[in-house]
Amino acid sequence: MMVDYKEVGLRVGLEVHRQLDTKCKLFCSCPTESKDFGREIVFTRWLREAQSELGEVDPAALFEAKKRRKIVYHTDDKSTCLVEMDEEPPHDLNPEAIEVALTAAILMNSNPVDEIHVMRKIVIDGSNTTGFQRTCIIAIGGWIETLGKKIPIQTICLEEDAARIIEQKKGEIHYDLRRLGVPLIEISTAPVIESPREAYEVAKYIGRLLRATGKVKRGLGTVRQDLNVSIKDGALIEIKGVQELDLIPRVIELEVVRQLHLLKIKDELMKRGVSEEEIRSQPIVDLTEIFADTNSKIVKKKIVEGGRVLALKLPKFGGLLGLEAAPKIRLGAEFAGRARAWAEVEGIFHTDELPGYGITSQEVSEIFKKMNSSSIDAVVLVVDEEDRAREALERIRERAIEALYGVPSETRAARPDGTTIYMRPRPGAARMYPETDIPPYPVKPDYLERLKKNLPPTLDEVAERLVEKYGLSKQVINELIDMERAELFEKIIQETNVQSTVVASILTEHVKSLKRDGVRVEELRDEHFLEFFKLVSEGRVAKEAAPDILRWVSENPNRNVSEAIEALGIRTVSLDELEDKVNRLIELNKEVVQKNPGKAISIIMGELMKEYRGKIDGAKLHSIVSSKVYGQTN
Repeated sequence: MMVDYKEVGLRVGLEVHRQLDTKCKLFCSCPTESKDFGREIVFTRWLREAQSELGEVDPAALFEAKKRRKIVYHTDDKSTCLVEMDEEPPHDLNPEAIEVALTAAILMNSNPVDEIHVMRKIVIDGSNTTGFQRTCIIAIGGWIETLGKKIPIQTICLEEDAARIIEQKKGEIHYDLRRLGVPLIEISTAPVIESPREAYEVAKYIGRLLRATGKVKRGLGTVRQDLNVSIKDGALIEIKGVQELDLIPRVIELEVVRQLHLLKIKDELMKRGVSEEEIRSQPIVDLTEIFADTNSKIVKKKIVEGGRVLALKLPKFGGLLGLEAAPKIRLGAEFAGRARAWAEVEGIFHTDELPGYGITSQEVSEIFKKMNSSSIDAVVLVVDEEDRAREALERIRERAIEALYGVPSETRAARPDGTTIYMRPRPGAARMYPETDIPPYPVKPDYLERLKKNLPPTLDEVAERLVEKYGLSKQVINELIDMERAELFEKIIQETNVQSTVVASILTEHVKSLKRDGVRVEELRDEHFLEFFKLVSEGRVAKEAAPDILRWVSENPNRNVSEAIEALGIRTVSLDELEDKVNRLIELNKEVVQKNPGKAISIIMGELMKEYRGKIDGAKLHSIVSSKVYGQTN
């Protein structure tokens, strides 16, 4: 679907979050990274909503509280302390984290505050044991420039990262606490971005500035982007958790398609004369008896478990729930997302997609008859515990009413394919309040002056130095920088004798190729690459083995390169064995050797690479073959 983004009035604001590579967490002395876990600790909590000082309840907090989920925390005594467990007040702000954040603020032309005050932001989804996240404003205003356009910076904040979800199931969620408290910088831009490409470039530019500090973490889960997306006549949608930079344009493109689709449905509902009162007046009906002998495995399973089949008629919605603007972008998917988020139900169906899922045409006819519906209507069914099913249908009723007015403002979560799913209502103004356990942190003018005089080189300056030092093209160097492997590249060059061109090629082209093939290259760590190149340098493995070894390690991230070599059966070849093989191939091709040595070398190399690819350096092998072939012709 081609969209004119200027015509639809697209506006995007970015929130870039990045973990800082500090020694300690933000409010205690626990390490931000620990390879050795201590004694395992597991404990359980329940979090509930509470009123603000003004007597208001945040809608996002109320949404989470209604789930009444059991929250189970997992950690160890080396990675966390009583602060993360909410058994001890937070310690003072980490000065190292403040210095990194202030340095980033200066690089973005932002204005540091005179005094840093920590605030509490209500979060009761379990990602923080306290029921809130601690955050503080470091700087206000500022700007960056990319694509010839100045992008205003609204705020730069420093906050504690949340716990990591391990597992979710009905009524229960498990978190790993080791990440909780790691310093996180948040940069928020003004909503002036006007295209998906521009959003990508802005996020990329901010990422480069943050990396210039030399104090941000790299790897899976250390960076994420949140997007605030709106269009003319649509709504402001907050999209959380876009981890891949390359995914930003796709998420925005599909969000615009989604909002345009919902506006189109709104217009059609107006034409059909659907009213809010019609939807509100529809009763929820129990249709379990229709499915007493059903062949639908999903429905049968839920009924056997004690569930019921409840249904809600949506007058004049027929054909609109299954209407698809793009894969997974349907009104029916909006209803299902809302129902799952609020009631945690599984079996959700609507008549636009039936018969299907084992539900027959006869059963569909009985549904329409029981619901006093015709083909112009839609019926939504939920199969689950009765209370959950009823709650889910009430939420679907609410979402159907919202469809009459276009696009509801909400918070959505990004998925790996670029689509989004309902996450929760947007938070309200009653979400923030002061943190009374941490004293203010003064930012003195002379301290800022010292930071300004000792700013790190920009990544453009770093690129120029690397180009000059290693003789590689600026394009290759920029790829190393953008893939966050420039420091690793230099470390490998310093610690091995592998050629810089080979190292750069494997760190960029080989990795990108594996990623295109669906390999989880984000599982590869610096130590994996360093070990591989050291083994190449020692002659224990050939550089040609890189794709196979890196693929294996990606699939087994807790194993090392030596184990990959053993598992893949990649052994080094002795010189005697190799020379014997070359001599035999020369004998088999002696006529070609005498008439056309160059062609003979190609033939022999082809045969050798079938057997020795990844076991010996290709250049070394070619040298041996060439020497022996031309030796025969003299």
